[in-house]
Amino acid sequence: MNKKTIIIVAVILLVIILAAGGYFYWNNFKSSKEKNELEKAGEAADKITESATKGVLPSIQTNPLENKPDVNPADKANPFKDIKINPF
Repeated sequence: MNKKTIIIVAVILLVIILAAGGYFYWNNFKSSKEKNELEKAGEAADKITESATKGVLPSIQTNPLENKPDVNPADKANPFKDIKINPF
C-alpha cells in the first residue's frame, strides 16, 4: 500500500468515528433535554399536590355525634340490659 491509500483510509475512519461520536452526543443531548422537561413537569405536579393537601379542610376538634339524640326505642324497652351475664 502506498502512502496515499493509507491517508485516505485514515481520513475515512476519522470521519466515521467523528460521525458516530456526534450522533451519540446529539442523541444523549436530546434525551437529557427530555429528562429535564419531565423533571420540571414532575416538580410542577408535586407543587400542585402539595398546595392541594395543605390547609384545605379545617380540623374539627369536636365530635358531632357526642350529643346525638336517642332514637332507638329498643334501648328504652329492654328491662334486662344491666343484668350480669354468666361467662360459662
